[in-house]
Amino acid sequence: MNAIDVKNLVKRFGTKTVVDHVTMTVAEGEIVGFLGPNGSGKTTTIRIMCGLLTPDEGDGEVLGYNLRTESLKIKREVGYMTQKFSFYEDLTIEENLEFVARLYRLKPVGEHVARTLEELGLTTRKDQLAGTLSGGWKQRLALAACIMHKPKLLLLDEPTAGVDPKARREFWDEIHRLARGGLTVLVSTHYMDEAERCHRISYISYGKMLASGTVDEVIRNAGLTTFVISGPKLNEIADELEGKPGVEQVAPFGTTLHVVGSDKKALTASLAELKKRKDITVQPGETSLEDVFIQFMAGSKDNMA
Repeated sequence: MNAIDVKNLVKRFGTKTVVDHVTMTVAEGEIVGFLGPNGSGKTTTIRIMCGLLTPDEGDGEVLGYNLRTESLKIKREVGYMTQKFSFYEDLTIEENLEFVARLYRLKPVGEHVARTLEELGLTTRKDQLAGTLSGGWKQRLALAACIMHKPKLLLLDEPTAGVDPKARREFWDEIHRLARGGLTVLVSTHYMDEAERCHRISYISYGKMLASGTVDEVIRNAGLTTFVISGPKLNEIADELEGKPGVEQVAPFGTTLHVVGSDKKALTASLAELKKRKDITVQPGETSLEDVFIQFMAGSKDNMA
Protein backbone atom coordinates (compact mmCIF):
# COMPACT_ATOMS: atom_id res chain seq x y z
CA MET A 1 0.00 0.00 0.00
CA ASN A 2 1.35 3.44 -0.93
CA ALA A 3 0.90 6.46 1.33
CA ILE A 4 1.70 8.73 -1.63
CA ASP A 5 0.91 7.82 -5.24
CA VAL A 6 0.88 10.85 -7.54
CA LYS A 7 1.32 11.10 -11.30
CA ASN A 8 2.38 13.91 -13.65
CA LEU A 9 1.86 16.76 -11.19
CA VAL A 10 2.20 20.21 -12.79
CA LYS A 11 2.07 23.55 -11.00
CA ARG A 12 2.53 26.88 -12.71
CA PHE A 13 2.83 30.38 -11.28
CA GLY A 14 2.19 32.80 -14.12
CA THR A 15 4.37 31.71 -17.03
CA LYS A 16 6.78 29.70 -14.84
CA THR A 17 6.34 25.94 -14.46
CA VAL A 18 7.58 25.20 -10.93
CA VAL A 19 6.53 21.52 -10.83
CA ASP A 20 6.88 19.82 -14.20
CA HIS A 21 5.15 16.41 -14.54
CA VAL A 22 6.37 14.98 -11.23
CA THR A 23 5.48 11.35 -10.48
CA MET A 24 6.22 9.86 -7.06
CA THR A 25 5.30 6.90 -4.86
CA VAL A 26 6.05 6.49 -1.17
CA ALA A 27 5.15 3.23 0.58
CA GLU A 28 3.54 3.14 4.03
CA GLY A 29 6.15 3.25 6.80
CA GLU A 30 8.87 4.41 4.42
CA ILE A 31 11.24 7.36 4.93
CA VAL A 32 11.91 9.05 1.59
CA GLY A 33 14.42 11.86 1.16
CA PHE A 34 13.38 14.60 -1.26
CA LEU A 35 16.44 16.35 -2.62
CA GLY A 36 17.31 19.12 -5.04
CA PRO A 37 18.77 22.61 -5.29
CA ASN A 38 17.04 25.73 -3.93
CA GLY A 39 14.10 26.68 -6.14
CA SER A 40 13.78 23.18 -7.56
CA GLY A 41 10.09 22.76 -6.66
CA LYS A 42 10.40 20.65 -3.50
CA THR A 43 8.28 22.90 -1.27
CA THR A 44 5.59 23.38 -3.94
CA THR A 45 5.38 19.60 -4.48
CA ILE A 46 5.07 19.01 -0.73
CA ARG A 47 2.30 21.64 -0.49
CA ILE A 48 0.37 19.93 -3.29
CA MET A 49 0.68 16.59 -1.48
CA CYS A 50 -0.64 17.92 1.81
CA GLY A 51 -3.66 19.56 0.17
CA LEU A 52 -2.54 23.19 0.46
CA LEU A 53 -2.17 23.69 -3.30
CA THR A 54 -4.21 22.29 -6.19
CA PRO A 55 -2.16 21.02 -9.15
CA ASP A 56 -2.81 22.52 -12.60
CA GLU A 57 -2.38 19.06 -14.14
CA GLY A 58 -1.91 15.52 -12.87
CA ASP A 59 -3.67 13.56 -10.15
CA GLY A 60 -3.15 10.88 -7.56
CA GLU A 61 -3.86 9.83 -4.01
CA VAL A 62 -2.36 10.66 -0.63
CA LEU A 63 -3.32 8.26 2.19
CA GLY A 64 -5.98 6.84 -0.14
CA TYR A 65 -7.67 10.24 -0.63
CA ASN A 66 -8.02 11.95 -3.99
CA LEU A 67 -5.57 14.84 -4.29
CA ARG A 68 -8.08 17.11 -6.03
CA THR A 69 -11.40 16.34 -4.37
CA GLU A 70 -10.47 15.26 -0.82
CA SER A 71 -7.79 17.76 0.21
CA LEU A 72 -9.52 18.46 3.54
CA LYS A 73 -9.35 14.77 4.51
CA ILE A 74 -5.65 14.71 3.54
CA LYS A 75 -4.93 17.77 5.74
CA ARG A 76 -6.46 16.06 8.78
CA GLU A 77 -4.14 13.04 8.53
CA VAL A 78 -0.91 14.78 7.55
CA GLY A 79 1.69 16.49 9.75
CA TYR A 80 3.46 19.27 7.84
CA MET A 81 6.60 20.89 9.24
CA THR A 82 7.45 24.06 7.33
CA GLN A 83 10.92 25.41 6.58
CA LYS A 84 10.34 28.47 8.76
CA PHE A 85 9.58 28.22 12.48
CA SER A 86 5.89 29.13 12.52
CA PHE A 87 4.83 29.14 16.17
CA TYR A 88 4.08 32.01 18.56
CA GLU A 89 7.38 33.14 20.06
CA ASP A 90 5.69 34.98 22.94
CA LEU A 91 3.86 31.82 24.08
CA THR A 92 5.46 28.97 26.04
CA ILE A 93 6.04 25.51 24.54
CA GLU A 94 2.97 24.22 26.43
CA GLU A 95 0.77 27.14 25.30
CA ASN A 96 1.77 26.64 21.66
CA LEU A 97 0.88 22.95 21.86
CA GLU A 98 -2.47 23.76 23.56
CA PHE A 99 -3.27 26.09 20.67
CA VAL A 100 -2.44 23.36 18.10
CA ALA A 101 -4.50 20.78 20.06
CA ARG A 102 -7.54 23.08 19.87
CA LEU A 103 -7.04 23.58 16.12
CA TYR A 104 -7.27 19.81 15.68
CA ARG A 105 -10.16 19.63 18.21
CA LEU A 106 -8.26 17.14 20.36
CA LYS A 107 -9.95 16.42 23.69
CA PRO A 108 -9.07 16.57 26.49
CA VAL A 109 -6.48 19.17 25.49
CA GLY A 110 -4.37 18.74 28.65
CA GLU A 111 -3.91 15.00 28.15
CA HIS A 112 -2.84 15.32 24.51
CA VAL A 113 -0.38 18.11 25.34
CA ALA A 114 1.10 16.26 28.35
CA ARG A 115 1.58 13.06 26.31
CA THR A 116 3.26 14.95 23.46
CA LEU A 117 5.54 16.90 25.81
CA GLU A 118 6.62 13.59 27.37
CA GLU A 119 7.15 11.83 24.02
CA LEU A 120 9.40 14.57 22.66
CA GLY A 121 11.30 15.21 25.91
CA LEU A 122 9.86 18.72 26.30
CA THR A 123 8.21 18.39 29.75
CA THR A 124 11.02 20.10 31.70
CA ARG A 125 10.95 23.07 29.28
CA LYS A 126 7.17 23.38 28.89
CA ASP A 127 7.09 26.85 30.54
CA GLN A 128 9.89 28.29 28.38
CA LEU A 129 8.92 30.92 25.81
CA ALA A 130 9.24 29.57 22.25
CA GLY A 131 11.16 32.69 21.18
CA THR A 132 13.99 31.92 23.63
CA LEU A 133 14.58 28.35 22.38
CA SER A 134 17.70 27.29 20.45
CA GLY A 135 17.33 25.94 16.90
CA GLY A 136 17.30 22.32 18.09
CA TRP A 137 14.56 22.90 20.69
CA LYS A 138 12.46 24.95 18.25
CA GLN A 139 12.71 22.04 15.84
CA ARG A 140 11.58 19.63 18.55
CA LEU A 141 8.58 21.84 19.36
CA ALA A 142 7.66 22.00 15.65
CA LEU A 143 7.86 18.19 15.39
CA ALA A 144 5.75 17.80 18.55
CA ALA A 145 3.06 20.04 17.05
CA CYS A 146 3.14 17.98 13.81
CA ILE A 147 2.65 14.58 15.44
CA MET A 148 0.25 15.45 18.30
CA HIS A 149 -2.84 14.57 16.23
CA LYS A 150 -1.26 11.19 15.33
CA PRO A 151 -0.94 11.72 11.56
CA LYS A 152 -0.29 8.85 9.16
CA LEU A 153 2.06 10.90 6.97
CA LEU A 154 4.73 13.39 7.98
CA LEU A 155 5.92 15.98 5.42
CA LEU A 156 9.08 17.73 6.58
CA ASP A 157 10.45 20.69 4.61
CA GLU A 158 14.18 21.08 5.38
CA PRO A 159 13.54 20.43 9.09
CA THR A 160 17.18 20.52 10.25
CA ALA A 161 18.41 23.70 8.51
CA GLY A 162 20.50 25.71 10.98
CA VAL A 163 20.51 22.99 13.65
CA ASP A 164 23.71 21.65 15.25
CA PRO A 165 24.93 18.08 14.47
CA LYS A 166 23.86 16.61 17.85
CA ALA A 167 20.30 17.97 17.50
CA ARG A 168 20.19 16.71 13.89
CA ARG A 169 21.22 13.21 15.01
CA GLU A 170 18.57 13.19 17.76
CA PHE A 171 15.95 14.44 15.31
CA TRP A 172 16.70 11.62 12.86
CA ASP A 173 16.65 9.02 15.65
CA GLU A 174 13.16 10.32 16.47
CA ILE A 175 12.04 10.11 12.81
CA HIS A 176 13.20 6.48 12.57
CA ARG A 177 11.39 5.68 15.85
CA LEU A 178 8.16 7.15 14.43
CA ALA A 179 8.60 5.23 11.14
CA ARG A 180 9.00 1.96 13.06
CA GLY A 181 5.56 2.71 14.51
CA GLY A 182 4.11 2.84 10.97
CA LEU A 183 4.38 6.56 10.18
CA THR A 184 5.34 7.47 6.60
CA VAL A 185 7.85 10.31 6.18
CA LEU A 186 8.75 12.49 3.19
CA VAL A 187 11.60 14.83 4.10
CA SER A 188 13.31 17.46 1.97
CA THR A 189 16.96 18.08 2.84
CA HIS A 190 20.21 19.52 1.53
CA TYR A 191 22.40 17.33 3.73
CA MET A 192 23.95 14.28 2.06
CA ASP A 193 24.38 12.39 5.36
CA GLU A 194 20.64 12.83 6.02
CA ALA A 195 19.77 11.57 2.55
CA GLU A 196 21.77 8.44 3.33
CA ARG A 197 19.61 7.80 6.40
CA CYS A 198 16.47 7.53 4.24
CA HIS A 199 15.12 4.24 2.87
CA ARG A 200 14.89 5.81 -0.60
CA ILE A 201 15.59 9.19 -2.18
CA SER A 202 14.03 11.21 -4.99
CA TYR A 203 15.95 13.98 -6.72
CA ILE A 204 14.12 16.92 -8.29
CA SER A 205 15.84 19.68 -10.25
CA TYR A 206 14.04 22.79 -11.47
CA GLY A 207 10.65 21.10 -11.42
CA LYS A 208 11.63 17.80 -13.06
CA MET A 209 12.14 14.49 -11.24
CA LEU A 210 15.55 13.19 -12.31
CA ALA A 211 16.11 10.10 -10.16
CA SER A 212 14.47 7.85 -7.57
CA GLY A 213 15.68 4.78 -5.70
CA THR A 214 17.94 3.72 -2.86
CA VAL A 215 21.15 5.73 -2.42
CA ASP A 216 23.17 2.89 -3.99
CA GLU A 217 20.80 2.68 -6.97
CA VAL A 218 20.90 6.44 -7.62
CA ILE A 219 24.73 6.47 -7.46
CA ARG A 220 25.01 3.41 -9.70
CA ASN A 221 22.51 4.67 -12.27
CA ALA A 222 24.30 8.02 -12.55
CA GLY A 223 27.13 6.17 -14.34
CA LEU A 224 29.94 8.34 -12.96
CA THR A 225 33.61 7.43 -12.50
CA THR A 226 35.66 8.98 -9.69
CA PHE A 227 39.43 9.17 -9.23
CA VAL A 228 41.28 10.41 -6.14
CA ILE A 229 44.53 12.33 -6.68
CA SER A 230 47.07 12.95 -3.92
CA GLY A 231 50.40 14.73 -3.91
CA PRO A 232 51.83 18.28 -3.71
CA LYS A 233 50.45 21.45 -5.34
CA LEU A 234 46.94 20.07 -5.86
CA ASN A 235 45.55 23.53 -6.60
CA GLU A 236 47.82 23.73 -9.65
CA ILE A 237 46.75 20.23 -10.75
CA ALA A 238 43.08 21.25 -10.35
CA ASP A 239 43.66 24.22 -12.70
CA GLU A 240 45.47 21.94 -15.14
CA LEU A 241 42.59 19.44 -15.25
CA GLU A 242 39.74 21.94 -15.71
CA GLY A 243 38.20 21.57 -19.17
CA LYS A 244 40.14 18.44 -20.16
CA PRO A 245 38.17 15.72 -22.01
CA GLY A 246 36.08 13.59 -19.63
CA VAL A 247 36.78 15.84 -16.62
CA GLU A 248 33.38 17.12 -15.41
CA GLN A 249 34.08 17.82 -11.75
CA VAL A 250 37.28 18.68 -9.87
CA ALA A 251 36.84 19.12 -6.11
CA PRO A 252 39.35 19.35 -3.22
CA PHE A 253 38.65 16.95 -0.32
CA GLY A 254 41.11 17.61 2.50
CA THR A 255 44.57 16.67 1.20
CA THR A 256 43.22 15.00 -1.96
CA LEU A 257 41.49 15.97 -5.18
CA HIS A 258 38.36 14.19 -6.43
CA VAL A 259 37.98 14.10 -10.21
CA VAL A 260 34.64 12.92 -11.62
CA GLY A 261 33.30 12.25 -15.10
CA SER A 262 30.65 10.26 -16.97
CA ASP A 263 32.99 9.13 -19.80
CA LYS A 264 35.39 6.73 -18.10
CA LYS A 265 37.59 6.24 -21.17
CA ALA A 266 38.09 9.97 -21.78
CA LEU A 267 38.64 10.64 -18.07
CA THR A 268 41.25 7.89 -17.76
CA ALA A 269 43.07 9.22 -20.85
CA SER A 270 43.14 12.75 -19.40
CA LEU A 271 44.69 11.46 -16.16
CA ALA A 272 47.26 9.21 -17.89
CA GLU A 273 49.99 11.90 -17.96
CA LEU A 274 49.49 12.68 -14.25
CA LYS A 275 49.95 9.01 -13.35
CA LYS A 276 53.48 9.13 -14.78
CA ARG A 277 54.61 11.83 -12.33
CA LYS A 278 56.66 10.46 -9.44
CA ASP A 279 55.11 12.53 -6.64
CA ILE A 280 51.47 12.11 -7.75
CA THR A 281 49.19 9.14 -7.08
CA VAL A 282 45.96 8.59 -9.01
CA GLN A 283 43.62 5.93 -7.61
CA PRO A 284 40.04 4.85 -8.36
CA GLY A 285 37.63 6.32 -5.80
CA GLU A 286 34.02 5.79 -4.75
CA THR A 287 31.47 8.11 -6.31
CA SER A 288 29.54 9.94 -3.59
CA LEU A 289 25.95 11.11 -3.47
CA GLU A 290 27.27 14.67 -3.55
CA ASP A 291 29.14 13.96 -6.81
CA VAL A 292 25.89 12.70 -8.34
CA PHE A 293 23.90 15.74 -7.23
CA ILE A 294 26.49 18.20 -8.51
CA GLN A 295 26.30 16.36 -11.85
CA PHE A 296 22.49 16.60 -11.89
CA MET A 297 22.63 20.32 -11.15
CA ALA A 298 25.21 20.95 -13.85
CA GLY A 299 22.98 19.24 -16.43
CA SER A 300 19.73 20.99 -15.44
CA LYS A 301 18.26 24.17 -16.85
CA ASP A 302 16.92 26.73 -14.36
CA ASN A 303 13.15 26.98 -14.99
CA MET A 304 13.11 30.49 -13.48
CA ALA A 305 15.90 31.84 -15.70
